[in-house]
Amino acid sequence: MTSHLTSYRRQWFTDGPTARRDILAGVVVALALIPEAIGFSIIAGVDPRVGLYASVAIAMTIALIGGRPGMISAATAAVAVLVVPLVREHGVDYLFAATILMGLIQMIAGLLRLDLVMQFVSRSVITGFVNALAILIFMAQLPQLTNVGWQTYAMVAGGLVIIYGFPRITKAIPSPLVAILVLSAISISMGLPVNTVGDMGKLPEGLPSLALPNVPLTLDTLRIILPYSLTMAAVGLLESLLTAQIVDDMTDTDSNKRVECAGQGGSNIVAALCGGMGGCAMIGQSVINVTSGGRGRLSTFVAGAFLLFLLAVLGPFVGRVPMPALVAVMIMVSIGTFSWNSIPNLRRHPATSSVVMLTTVIVVVATHDLSLGVLAGVLLSGIFFAGKVQRMFAVERDETADGAQAIYRVTGEIFFASVDRFTRAFQSEGTATRVVIDVTGAHFWDISAVGALDKIVARLRRDGREVEVVGYNRASADIVDRFALHDKTGVEMGLAPHR
Repeated sequence: MTSHLTSYRRQWFTDGPTARRDILAGVVVALALIPEAIGFSIIAGVDPRVGLYASVAIAMTIALIGGRPGMISAATAAVAVLVVPLVREHGVDYLFAATILMGLIQMIAGLLRLDLVMQFVSRSVITGFVNALAILIFMAQLPQLTNVGWQTYAMVAGGLVIIYGFPRITKAIPSPLVAILVLSAISISMGLPVNTVGDMGKLPEGLPSLALPNVPLTLDTLRIILPYSLTMAAVGLLESLLTAQIVDDMTDTDSNKRVECAGQGGSNIVAALCGGMGGCAMIGQSVINVTSGGRGRLSTFVAGAFLLFLLAVLGPFVGRVPMPALVAVMIMVSIGTFSWNSIPNLRRHPATSSVVMLTTVIVVVATHDLSLGVLAGVLLSGIFFAGKVQRMFAVERDETADGAQAIYRVTGEIFFASVDRFTRAFQSEGTATRVVIDVTGAHFWDISAVGALDKIVARLRRDGREVEVVGYNRASADIVDRFALHDKTGVEMGLAPHR
């Protein structure tokens, strides 16, 4: 317990330079969250304050109870697109109720250690996920770059020059923050005809207040919100865990995925009670935070707290921030997020890995659904893996000089995908009257493998041959003793034969 508290304290209270970088990074993220939250609110069909208040509540809460310091969570498009029918048919209060249930489900997922499911997501899927998100982030900026004047393009280009050039002068202040401030000053002082944050939607005034959703506590309400809550919880956890892994890689640190699952749940409950929609981790804003120097919980908390300050105190000024400045920041995020090494690796890596990565990218970009893309990648990875492993076995046949005994030496993995080839290897037995099947170098994984062995033994015995199976390892012996139909002799340590 003491070590956990010490680690938690270290994630908050760091030295002066690190704390300053966390604070400045949080300020940059807060500014970048505003147009995103408004846009996601529009997608969901709710008032902009629903997305903005959600971003405030989620960011501040996850900083306290999350498992990945430095990662930014807020209202997201991945969750917003899921609730459109719920809001349209039942109203915003049912959205709040569904978000509370979503949070409870995520907390239960944390207790059940469902974060371990991430072990089945291959590196190719994660690379595809990252590349697809980078493409989607860039595509999301295109509406701000079409049917606009030359001033917009000039400001975006100027913003990119500042973002990539200012670190050559000093890294004490995040270059995205400098770009936003400089371009805002130029736009406001010169009255340039460019889109502003205020054009995205009306900014809320005042602070959010705590309130329970105004819905009846009945089974009918549960029946309405449960399907949405389950889907939001699954998509939110999937995106959060993948983003946490990416931040782990970027910072070369570990995170507590189980705590992150529960923290996401708690954050969504707080967001709903504050009149906000559901959310999850945001890879774009997390990349902004990390590249701006944010590493600790303080950066995430400042992002939420400064966003609240902007909305409550500086709303009119924030509304005048030019969108080209934020577009430049998001283009930087897109460029920094994309795994450029994955392009030459298409030729260097195995073809199956490249196919999995490209499939994940194509499905995500085509559907704008991160969960579908990751699901497609995981399923394809599983199919390729099963196909690879099912070929990793061999059966060799030897006969005694007199031809009376045949010995089959089986090596490799026997499971549902390899049982066909395993069975076919015993088609030609010759004239031997006694058959020994040596499985010392093999492993039987499932009941399909045991069933195949039963089938082989039964057929050989029907042909009048004496059959002996020897050499089971302990795990194979256990599953054979439990499920095999041929004689069970209580194999121990794989040494006793089955006759």
